Amino acid sequence: MLETRYRAARALPLGALSRSAPAGSGVSVRPAGAEARFSLRARLAAGTTPKLAGLALDAPINTVGTDGEVWLARLGPNEWLVGGPEADADLLQGRIHEALAGLPHSLVDVSHRNVGIDVSGRQAAAVLNAGCPLDLSEAAFPPGSATRTLLGKSEIVLIRATAAPLYRVECWRSFSTYVHGFLNEAVFGVEGSAAH
Repeated sequence: MLETRYRAARALPLGALSRSAPAGSGVSVRPAGAEARFSLRARLAAGTTPKLAGLALDAPINTVGTDGEVWLARLGPNEWLVGGPEADADLLQGRIHEALAGLPHSLVDVSHRNVGIDVSGRQAAAVLNAGCPLDLSEAAFPPGSATRTLLGKSEIVLIRATAAPLYRVECWRSFSTYVHGFLNEAVFGVEGSAAH
């Protein structure tokens, strides 16, 4: 019974959607699909470059790499957030342990804690900047960027994996209703200012 609830929580991170963004806004705010997420802490030995699903763990801090549906965001010297398909959670966990065999590391499944919200469209950066103090210009936050920051009153991890105007907002489940609502309100504000 508990496993059924746990899997259902992964699949329905935000429950029913409150309302959709206006058609002319050019921005879409939607919950990401069900994903497995892991918080990884590891101390890499000097001269080693372990890879996880083809992604190097020694990538620069505040970057994200993708390999198919697996993504790896380096958030600190010894800290990563790893995501992938929910159906492959056990496989991904095994691959991480295999890649780090012999190295001291900690791997925690945070799939139940984290929720992903995708913000896409030509005005996506403006919507995020309604509550995020980061400079999201191409020069300051190029494709392949990931960092911890704030959105309104909530701590988030902001990820921009590709050149498309698509951002992933990762937040704790307890903040997800607030973050999702904040982003939807920001879409209405951005559209309203563009009309004037």
